[in-house]
Formats: sequence, structure tokens, C-alpha cells
Amino acid sequence: MGDYALLYILFAPFVGALALIFVSNRQAMLVRGIAAGSAFVSLIASIYLFYAYDPVKGGFQFIQKFEWSRQLGISLYLGVDGIGTPLVLASSILLFAGIFVSWHVKDRTKEFYIWILILAAATIGVFMSLDLFFLYFFYEMSVIPMYLLLGMWGSHTKKYLEMTDPEGLKQRDSVGFIFNFGSNSKEYAAMKLVLFLSAFAVAALMGILLIYKYSGLNTFDILVLREQAHLMNIPVLGTTLDKIIWVLIFFGFASIAPLWPLHSWSPVGHAAAPAATSMLHAGVLMKLGHFSIIRVAFEILPETTREMMPMAAVLCMFSIIYGGFVAFYAKDTKYVIGYSSSSHMGYVFLGMAALDYISLSGAVIYMFAHAMATGMLFAMAGWVYDQTHTRDIPSLGGLSNKMPFISACFVVGCMASIGMPGTVNFIAEIMIIVGSWNKYPLQVIVAVLGIVLTLAYLFKMMRGLFYGPMDQKYSHSHDAVSAVDRLPLLIMISVSVGFGLFPMHLYNVVRSGVDPLIARITHVVPVAAAPAPLPPAESVQEQLAARGVQLHQERMTE
Repeated sequence: MGDYALLYILFAPFVGALALIFVSNRQAMLVRGIAAGSAFVSLIASIYLFYAYDPVKGGFQFIQKFEWSRQLGISLYLGVDGIGTPLVLASSILLFAGIFVSWHVKDRTKEFYIWILILAAATIGVFMSLDLFFLYFFYEMSVIPMYLLLGMWGSHTKKYLEMTDPEGLKQRDSVGFIFNFGSNSKEYAAMKLVLFLSAFAVAALMGILLIYKYSGLNTFDILVLREQAHLMNIPVLGTTLDKIIWVLIFFGFASIAPLWPLHSWSPVGHAAAPAATSMLHAGVLMKLGHFSIIRVAFEILPETTREMMPMAAVLCMFSIIYGGFVAFYAKDTKYVIGYSSSSHMGYVFLGMAALDYISLSGAVIYMFAHAMATGMLFAMAGWVYDQTHTRDIPSLGGLSNKMPFISACFVVGCMASIGMPGTVNFIAEIMIIVGSWNKYPLQVIVAVLGIVLTLAYLFKMMRGLFYGPMDQKYSHSHDAVSAVDRLPLLIMISVSVGFGLFPMHLYNVVRSGVDPLIARITHVVPVAAAPAPLPPAESVQEQLAARGVQLHQERMTE
């Protein structure tokens, strides 16, 4: 596998999707087998990549580069560092688990699996891209499958199904109820997702094109741009070009994160999406925003990042508290988990905003941890919906008698989301809180209150679903008993608890990517006054030592 691991991970889902085109829907088991096989190849290669990544060496590893347009400076340039590696692994795990969560899909099974494979491959492509053109290309590619998966295999909300016109007739006009957020159709959710993400993606594209034009390097290569792009101190519209680019990049990608107030498309999309789509949506699609901001804004505009990130520290408080309170009062299982995910993404922004080694490492680990926890919850919410055909929490209850395995797994999923010791979420939350305290104590207090709020709404949902009296009309529901039904939950639980108990390799991998990035941001020298570049160092400690020698020489000269 070796140096070609990235190609196996990225192209195995694409090959699987291509193979499915030539298979008939009447061959359902063959369709599922091809989808599972391609996802399995990607997963095995991701596991190899994760454990073969050398934290001591650090930097970008397993690099593959293919020229696409030399005149425009575009290449299919793939590589992973300590930040991208765990997110690639999370994408492959959720893809493999999602294939089995969707094992009982009967409506256009082939097409469903084709779009699931393309969605996962697109997210993996973003995490691997070292070329701005292809980073944006894969980012936009992920939107198309989401639209089709929601619009074709999604579900309407309970309130939408109950809507009537003044004469009491059934009404299905979602456009007429565009401001009635509790009465959404799956078509409305799909269109809202596409409009939000596409509109803000255009802003991000403008930022990328400004980097390309004003860097003067005629390349989209991120590694070249981060070392040679001089975008500071160019006056534009009463400010400087670097700040305009940074704002376009930040808010363009923050919409998918989703950061308040750009979040409203996300819970609606969660509510409408089938279970596997919700898993990938919350698990990895939302992380494309954080990752793209780190890869573009942090890498190419480090000094501007240091100046502008306090804005994110303010907005993340609203994300945490607003999402938490809405989740507490929501009565739809997917709305609860969806708003919970929006709230928890505020913790990632807090870790990023503090610009500390510990906090940013915690933010990256939290992206991985949240993918596993929310993947579990959405998979089980999908199972409950398939058995009861409702997501209305007040009408449910007592399901633990019929679903002991699902209810037990649901407890583990809730514990992971809260951040109980023994799960990888606990490690990530502690790192974010400790690393952010010195710079943003108010935000940390809000974050701790958000954890308490998470405990309240998740336990409220768990009690409403699995305990108390059960309506007899749900007596036909049954537990997950087959290996196919239990496998995805056991995989995600094992990963969450396994890395919670043995986190050191994950921690070392992440730190190998975070340390040089934070050193670059916090010790950056303004471009206008930058001295001759330092010789390359093998570690962060050597970089800082070399910088100290340089400052000493400057003082002696003075």
C-alpha cells in the first residue's frame, strides 16, 4: 500500500460508485456488496495511513502530485499532515458504517449508494488537497450528493405532514411556509442547504482567487503560497487586502461549520436526511469548514489570523448557547441531535480562536471525536424512525423494552457527546478548555455551561425515547439483532472508547500538525519587515531556538 495509500482512500469510493452504474437495482445484494467492498478498501487504507503516519517526522506525508494545468498552476496535489490524517480516518469509518446503517434501503438502492460513496470521497478529497483549486473542487462536489440524498431519500417533518390550508385540506407547499421552520419538507431542506452553502462558497472562491492573483506566483499550491505569498499591506477599500481575503475565506467556509448566525440550514438538513447522510453530514461535512479555514487562512495568512480570530471567539459563544437551548426545547430527535452538533462545533471554533498548542490540538481531536459520537446518535435515531415511523419524542417512550441493544448504545453515544471520561470527547474538551482559559476565560465559562446544557437535553431525549410507558402502536418495533445492524454501532463505539483509553498516538499525530502551525502564527514576522528566511528546521523546538539566535544577533548589531 505504502506511498499509494492516499490514492486507495480517495479513489476506492469513486471506483465503487462507477462500478455500481453497471449493476441493476434488482441485484440488491450485489449493489450492497460493491458499496461495502469499496468502503472497506478505503477504511483499511485509512487505518494504515493513520498508524503509518510518523509524528516525529511531522509535516505532510504520503504526498502524490499530478500536473493538471501547468499554465494555470493547478495540480492534483495530495498529502496529509497531523490535522488531515484523523479526519480522513473519520470519513472512512463513517462511510463504512453508513453503508451498513443503510443496508435496508429499498428505494433505488443503487443510486443511494452511488451518492453516499461520492459524498464521502468528496470530503476525503478536501482533507487531502494541498492545492487550492482541488480543495475548492472537492468542497463543492460534496454539495451535489447532499441535495440529491435529502431530496430523494429524505423525510418530511411531522408538522409539515400535518399542515392544512384554511379549508382543512392537506397542503404541501413548503415555499409558503418558508419562515415556519418547524414545518419543513425534505425538498425545502435540500434547497436551503444548497443555497446557503453555494452562496457562501462563492465568497470563499473570491478569497481564493484573490490569493491566486495578488500572490503573483501563478500557482494554487498551498505549500508554495504559505511560504512565498506576500499579501500584507496592500491597501484596498480603507483596509488591507489580507484582511479582506481572510474575511471572505473565514465566513465562506464557516457557513458549513456551521457558525452562528450562518447555521440555520444545518439542523433542517439533519432532520430531513436519511440516517447515513446525517452521519456523514454531522460527522465530516461540517468539519470541512473548520479544516478549510485552518488549511487556507491559518497557513497562508498567519499574521492576519492572529489579528482576526478574536471575532470567532465571540461568535462561538452564541453557537454553543443558542444551539444548546434550541436542542433542549426541540421535540424531533434529529432536530435535537442537529442543533447539538451546531452547538458543539462552537467548541472547535473556541479551540481554534485561542491559537494555543493545546487548544488547537483539542479542537482537531474534537472534530474526530464528535464524528464518532454524533454518528452513533444519528444511526440510532434512524433505527428508531425506521421502527416507529416518527421522530416526535413526546409520542414515543418505553422503547428500551423492545430495543435493549439500541438503548444501551444510545447511552454510550450520549456519554460520548457529553464528554464522559473514557471517551475521546473528554480528552478533546479538556484540552480546549485548558488551552483557551488564559486568553478567553468568559468563553470557557460559556463552554462549560454548554456541557451542562448538553447533559440536560440528551438525557431528556433519552428518557423520552426509551423510558416510561410505551404506546402499544409501537409494540411491533424490534431491536437490532443481526450482525449487519449491530456492526456500525459497535465500530463507532469501539473507536470512541478505544481512543479515549489509548489516545497517545492520536495526540502525537495531531500535535505534529498543530505545533508548526501555531509556531508560525504566534511567532510570525510581518512581511513588510521580514528578514532573510530562516533555514528549515526539523522540529518546532529547533525553529524557536533558531529564531532566538536571530533576535540575539539583531540586538548585538543594534
